[in-house]
Amino acid sequence: MSESNIYQITVPTPFAVGDVHVYLIKGDTLTLIDAGTKTKQAWEALVNGLEKLGYSPKDIEQLVLTHHHPDHIGFTEEFPRLKAIYGHALNDVWLKREEAYFQRYEQFFHDLYIKSGVPESYQAFLKTLRAPLRFAGKGELSDYLVEGDRLPGHEEYRVVETPGHAQSHLSFYQEESRAFIGGDHLLSHISSNPLLEPPIEPGMDRPKPLLQYRSALNHCKELGIHTVYPGHGPIFTEAASLIDKRLQKQEQRAERVREILEDGRKTAFQICEKLFPNQINKEFGLTMSETIGQLDYLEDCHKIERINVNGISKFQIRSE
Repeated sequence: MSESNIYQITVPTPFAVGDVHVYLIKGDTLTLIDAGTKTKQAWEALVNGLEKLGYSPKDIEQLVLTHHHPDHIGFTEEFPRLKAIYGHALNDVWLKREEAYFQRYEQFFHDLYIKSGVPESYQAFLKTLRAPLRFAGKGELSDYLVEGDRLPGHEEYRVVETPGHAQSHLSFYQEESRAFIGGDHLLSHISSNPLLEPPIEPGMDRPKPLLQYRSALNHCKELGIHTVYPGHGPIFTEAASLIDKRLQKQEQRAERVREILEDGRKTAFQICEKLFPNQINKEFGLTMSETIGQLDYLEDCHKIERINVNGISKFQIRSE
């Protein structure tokens, strides 16, 4: 089986990231990898893309999701003969709209931002957490996919768990051709944002997405990937070289965070202000995720330490 079975369809999104790609895979089952964003313009583009390949929405038999973000799960309800939806188990709380989870999701960020020294004026961000759901579809996974599984109907593809950008993130590797359908894990034109999410279960420690992302990048480097079919941007090769660049860029940014701490202890918010002075107001959630990710990394490297001051976490250069 060759990678000539993979067909890219590009649809618009209302998000800053721009267009998103879905992929049609022919085989024992006609499958779409990801489902775009739920807008009229995106649906028209998806239908047109399918028609150019000789298909229509009623021909799609199954969906496979790379992750739960709204630009990837928009049309889960729009394929009349759909038999199954597959993905990581953590997609389900988003597809089912589990209210208990969303309340916990909002509470997680409320508590985290207080501990991070975020001023009350930024707390309005919490009211926007659910807004992107209007672009997402609903449903329920037919079955869960985990590391090492084979894609149903496409046994040549192996599931690779690639958390970091999302806790639910999966990628799919075709070993014979070394093709890699990577969602938002590997993008050639921009760095993927490792995004904060609450722990899977109440009481557990929160995930550390930048550490997860770095581990997943190194795992992918070992695969010997040839061609990457990404969720955004151009199809590309030379994945190993790109991975090295991404890791190096993260290390450079972490060093910048360490330099910021040289003149004294600071909260995550204070560091974020200095690290992203031009982006923090417009992209508050993204910049805080990135900042806290860098602090996680520096703590893991034993270069900084965290202290608690009246319920607020502050960071300082680690004393030898």
